[in-house]
This record gives sequence, structure tokens and C-alpha cells, in this order.
Amino acid sequence: MPIATNLHLGHDNTAYPDAYYVRQNKDQFVSTLHSQGAWQPGEQHLAPAAGLLLAEIERRLPSDKLISRVTFDVLGVIHSGPFTVDVQVVRPGRSIELVEARMCHGDQVSVHARVWRLSASDTTSVEGLEWNPLPPPESLHPLAFSSIWDGGFIATLEARRGGDNRAGRGQSWLRTTTPLVAGEVDPPVAHFLKLVDTANGLAVRQQPDRVFFANVDLTVHFIRQPVAGWVGFDTRVSFGPTGLGETFSVLSDIHGPVGTAAQSLTLRLR
Repeated sequence: MPIATNLHLGHDNTAYPDAYYVRQNKDQFVSTLHSQGAWQPGEQHLAPAAGLLLAEIERRLPSDKLISRVTFDVLGVIHSGPFTVDVQVVRPGRSIELVEARMCHGDQVSVHARVWRLSASDTTSVEGLEWNPLPPPESLHPLAFSSIWDGGFIATLEARRGGDNRAGRGQSWLRTTTPLVAGEVDPPVAHFLKLVDTANGLAVRQQPDRVFFANVDLTVHFIRQPVAGWVGFDTRVSFGPTGLGETFSVLSDIHGPVGTAAQSLTLRLR
């Protein structure tokens, strides 16, 4: 099905699949309104875009190694409409490898992902954590996330939030039943990762109509591979005095902490 528009599928109130993307062929996709970002209606949210890039790495470059770190750099507007995903091995190795993926809109790269994958070994005898477990999702309060943020992506999420959350600090859980690609099953880590970029909107320090605080990157470190389902966030948001900020989260699945996420923020007063 050729796409002759650079807008999300569903932008004109026509029917679109219950998925963030539709695959056109091996490396070509088109976004649906479910992937719409929160800052501008004609762009994609980084969260599902990041999930898709990792999913394509896992599908096209399968490996028995474990995902240790994933970094996404946003190089421009993540345009709605058609795009391609390229993947390649940067540093091959039997125990350690570096792979990457790029989301391209014609000649423009909007998101560049790099993934370190490491060989697995049994280290249960030295396992240890310095992060406290989150309260379970059912113990937190339902959150109408769309009452805080606009966009089709946010509308696909079920959210829960701690009752003692405050500006710049909070605990939350998110999940969604919306797959990355219509008719396809998400790879487990990609299913988890596609929600992680929401961290920057979960413990808002200043209201977005007063301060613009978009993130220009997302870096996730894992200490174990997460299971799909609920994604937990123990989040801190910090604003500096010269236009810089950071959102930092300890990430959890239903079995406990799995790693951390950090986002570099550009701050601009409205």
C-alpha cells in the first residue's frame, strides 16, 4: 500500500490499525496516529520510535547476547508518515558486540540508536541491588495521563501514579496493549522499551505551558532483561540554571528493578 502523505495514518479521521506503525516492506514503515508525539501533532513520540528501532535490531540481527545498553540520539524532528529503518553491526564479537539502527525520512536521519549486547553468564552468586522495589501497580492510583499531555501515543497508555508524587519526583507504572507494528508481536525487550521515553512526562517539575523541556536523547542500561507488561518508573527530574536538565529513572518490571534511564533536557521558558 503506497503512502502519498507525510502525515500519520488516521490524521483525516479515516480508519487506521491498532498499532503504532504499519510495515510496508522489510525496512519501510508508516506511522499511525497512535505514535503521535506530545509536543507537536505532526511528529512521532520518541517512545514507540525507540521501541521500533530496537525491535528491528532484534529481528534483523538476532543474537543470544543480552542487551546491556541502548542509546537513542534525536537528530531532528521525528516526522510522521513514511520512513525507513536501517540496521548494521558496528563492532562484531563473540562475547561483546555493538549494533546500531537509524530511522530515516528520505536523506534525513531523525533517530540514531546504538546497542551494546553482551554474552550471558551465571552471576547469581554475586547478585545484588541498591535500588528499592516499587509498590505494585495495583496499589497505586489510576492516572489520566492524557489530562496532562496531548498526543495519540499518550492516549494508548494505562497509567498509575503514587499518591505522594510531587513536582520533579514520583513513582509510576505504565502499560499498553498497542503493538509496535500491525500484525506483529513485539520482541520482549522492545515491548518494554517502547514506554521508557515517557519518563520525562511522569514527574513534571514545571507545567509544559510555562517551560519547554523536551529531551534530546534517551539512554537505558539494563542489569537483566525485562519482561513485557507493566513498566515501572522511580523518577527524578532536575533543572539547572543555564537551560540544561535531566530526567533520571530507575526502571522496573513486575519482578523488580531492571536498570536505569536518563534523558538530557533542553529547557526553554515559554
